[in-house]
Amino acid sequence: MDIGEILSYGFLQRALVAGSLIAVLCSVLGVFLVLRRLSLIGDGLAHVTFGSVALALFLGFQSALTTIAAIPCVLLASLGILRLTERAKIYGDTAIGIVSSLGIAIGVLLASMAGGFNVDLFSYLFGNILSISRTELLISAGLFVVVLVSVTVYYNELFAITFDEELAKSAGINTGRINAILVLLTALTVVLAMKVVGVMLISALLILPAVSALQLAKGFKTAILSAALIGAGTVVVGICASFVMNLPTGATIVLANFAVFALSFALKHLRR
Repeated sequence: MDIGEILSYGFLQRALVAGSLIAVLCSVLGVFLVLRRLSLIGDGLAHVTFGSVALALFLGFQSALTTIAAIPCVLLASLGILRLTERAKIYGDTAIGIVSSLGIAIGVLLASMAGGFNVDLFSYLFGNILSISRTELLISAGLFVVVLVSVTVYYNELFAITFDEELAKSAGINTGRINAILVLLTALTVVLAMKVVGVMLISALLILPAVSALQLAKGFKTAILSAALIGAGTVVVGICASFVMNLPTGATIVLANFAVFALSFALKHLRR
């Protein structure tokens, strides 16, 4: 099967476009999160997304609308993590663990009340980007623009708090607002990514492209651009490989990302 034949399928075209957009967002935000040691926030918010999707399906939302329905809950959860770390003086990983466990517990409870894990909810757990609809593609494109514009507008502030939050605060930057913007953008991205690799593997899409880029890049902007290219490239390779070899798409994307990370790690040590 050649590339032309693969690209002739409408569902594959939607998957490649949506997957590439979401991968770029995950990779760009992942650089900020990894450097701030907040990479596991993606995993925590993914569990909240599972609970939100379970709630949406329990209330009778159509599958195409569950993404929109999940967004408010995940945004509130991201702010909840931030407030726990600031007000309750709890470390970031502890706050993430609290919100994560609550989200997964609510999801399991609602799934049980609904009579078990139906097909729609199961697809969100492990990803099913090949079934992405035109509506979900438009939602992904719209949120892609929102997140990317926000990162561009607040780039200098995000850069400052990433490397020295205390210095940024003393320079007059409203670090509380910038932190809130970062976690809210991450929450939006996590909701989008659940159809690409699933709730169980979202953190890999946030972490692996960023870490791979940081192995080789010599500047911050170069790292962001490299991470975006790695993320989009591995998603395209993963989707095509999974379709040709009949493999789970989400897992194939993650393995492609890990292969790039292993290669970049080896190149870094060879360069030394």
